[in-house]
Amino acid sequence: MTDNKFQQYHAKFISGSAPLELDDALYEKLTATPRDYTLAVLLTALEARFGCQLCRDFQPEWDVVGKSWIKGDKKGNTRLLLGTLDFADGKGTFQKLMLQTAPILMLFPPTTGPMATADAQAIRYDFTMGSQSAEQVHNWIIRHLPAGPKPPVYRPLNYMRLITVTTAILGLVSFFSVASPYIIPIVQNRNLWAAISLITILLFTSGHMFNHIRKVAYVAGNGKGGISYFAGGFSNQFGLETQIVAAMYGTLSFATIALALKVPRMVDPRKQQIAVFVWGAVIFGMYSFLLSIFRIKNGGYPFYLPPF
Repeated sequence: MTDNKFQQYHAKFISGSAPLELDDALYEKLTATPRDYTLAVLLTALEARFGCQLCRDFQPEWDVVGKSWIKGDKKGNTRLLLGTLDFADGKGTFQKLMLQTAPILMLFPPTTGPMATADAQAIRYDFTMGSQSAEQVHNWIIRHLPAGPKPPVYRPLNYMRLITVTTAILGLVSFFSVASPYIIPIVQNRNLWAAISLITILLFTSGHMFNHIRKVAYVAGNGKGGISYFAGGFSNQFGLETQIVAAMYGTLSFATIALALKVPRMVDPRKQQIAVFVWGAVIFGMYSFLLSIFRIKNGGYPFYLPPF
């Protein structure tokens, strides 16, 4: 009798394109004992008036599991049926089980036959981590089935996504084909990459990531009614301090580059001499200021460089 029941509803199951749609009566009939088959039932509430977003998010994944089982187990070798009981069609079942939330996935193992288990109580799937994928639910189901071949998950080809990706790739290829004569010289510009590299180095050596990780204050009071721009110690730092240090490093870098590249190309010897003194003075002054800040960070540092 139970074998006939399985064959009857398995034929309906594989003739459709999704898990069986249940109501109170059919739920009672399929879960009644004795059972020589396994039944997986999703109790859900899909109508918008119930406000179950998780139910609507998970339903497509549940349909993927059902379609995969239909495609891979047409002969019913696993003796598994999958069904869906919506609250609109199964209010009596929800009340009988005293369910207050949805979705709830229940697996009813066989109570008789070679696949029967010692504990015939229904097993619940845990949705506490939010919506689950078809692969996760599929793995959970096969863990509770007897050993043997199981159908894999078959996801339908997303033609819209395929068309969108193909169109985007063709568009990018066309764009680069047309714009490459203008883009390639910019990309291959050594000065551009040198500037990007220098800015990146200055940004990170000045403590930018430290500020983001520690969420440091921009400035702080010095306890005398004034403002402290530099925090003492190497494990503390202010936001404005980072910007000042970055500006100093930037000035030192620019002055060094000017002395190494620009000044030697100057034709007028007098202007060249003036430029050497000016940029040398800038480097000297910035290093003096940098050492004074270092003494603030490390009070025991004995060296300094005038005028700071």
